[in-house]
Amino acid sequence: QVQLVESGGGLVQAGGSLRLSCAASGGTFSSYAMGWFRQAPGKEREFVVAVTKRFGQTYTADSVKGRFTISRDNAKNTVYLQMNSLKSEDTGVYYCAASTAFFGRPSDKEPDHWGQGTQVTVSS
Repeated sequence: QVQLVESGGGLVQAGGSLRLSCAASGGTFSSYAMGWFRQAPGKEREFVVAVTKRFGQTYTADSVKGRFTISRDNAKNTVYLQMNSLKSEDTGVYYCAASTAFFGRPSDKEPDHWGQGTQVTVSS
């Protein structure tokens, strides 16, 4: 069973940048597709971005395309979310997710493993 721990959240001004990290333990990191979801206050959780197990192919939600980038370091068992040009609507709790199958596309199943989340607040 893989455990996921997010870090790097905080308060940032609109237009600024933030980098989130998600450290994985308890499983073979390279066996998992990794990704990020977020949940804004009063809204449902939504997919943000995901990356494949080995070759670094990504799938990104339209709302963050061109601003957010996911990357993974299989040697460090860590996945990152670089967020640039942040907007107030990016505010929410960001969750790291992992699954042996890829996720995020409309027909994909939900990920099997979730972190506890880290708060990102963008002030305008």
